[in-house]
Amino acid sequence: MTLVKEQSEPEGADDKGGTEPAGDGYVPSPRRLERERHRRARTRRATAIAGVSTLVTGVVLYLVVVSAPGWQRTKETFFDGQYAREAFPKVLEGLWLNVRLLLVCGAAVLVLGMLIAVARTLRGPVFFPLRVLAAAYTDFFRGLPLIINLMIVVLGVPALRLQGVTVDPVLLGGTALTLTYSAYVAEVFRAGIESVHPSQRAAARSLGLSNRQALRYVVLPQAVRRQVPPLLNDLVSLQKDTGLVSIGGAVDAVRAADIIAGRSLNYTPYIVAGLVFVALTIPMTRFTDWVTARMDRQRAQGGTT
Repeated sequence: MTLVKEQSEPEGADDKGGTEPAGDGYVPSPRRLERERHRRARTRRATAIAGVSTLVTGVVLYLVVVSAPGWQRTKETFFDGQYAREAFPKVLEGLWLNVRLLLVCGAAVLVLGMLIAVARTLRGPVFFPLRVLAAAYTDFFRGLPLIINLMIVVLGVPALRLQGVTVDPVLLGGTALTLTYSAYVAEVFRAGIESVHPSQRAAARSLGLSNRQALRYVVLPQAVRRQVPPLLNDLVSLQKDTGLVSIGGAVDAVRAADIIAGRSLNYTPYIVAGLVFVALTIPMTRFTDWVTARMDRQRAQGGTT
């Protein structure tokens, strides 16, 4: 027992570092303590340098902007506090429409995109027409600009005067968003499905699972887990593009700002609407980065394939 105790307590630990042994008898070596001090000092130095460089950059940009010849006029036109206070409640009220569109269209996009992706990956000659239709859908709506799609759906569908078909610009705009983004999301899902090694499907089939069961219980869970970061990025883009439904007359955050700007001939409401969208997007973007980093760490440790 004496021998074990002597080996677990390094000689001179108390004399050199004054560190009491931990509960398990471990005491960091002087070299390790020195490395940790050096690492902390380097981190503090890097933080200080980053802070100073950021401050200098901000000051330079500020001086460049405020010293511009047209700054005073620009300030009155784009950064008027009175119009900002007037526009903010209206923009927030319209933002609720954008949030609802994001939730409803996001769910519809995920479902429709998954169906299209599955249709494109079906095997066998009998499914050839379905694969062609799914491929044509993704090619068409990925190539068609979103704003043109919105104009066609929002302005063209009411012109047909079809019985039982809505003319609500919110519903039509949401439909156009769903059609476009489901094509992008379908390709994300398809990439995830094709990234799953064929041995996974073969192993599921050897265990007695049908093709549908293998796809549902083995392939799709792995595919979706791998594609979470790009799916979240598409969701962030959808959140921003919900503002385009205003071209049909829907009073969202952008349209609310447009109404005030048209009445006052001042563009500050647009700045307010832009800042509100940025404030809504940043948390989603940071969450996407966190999920991506977490999955990368798990993959590096072998926790996620």
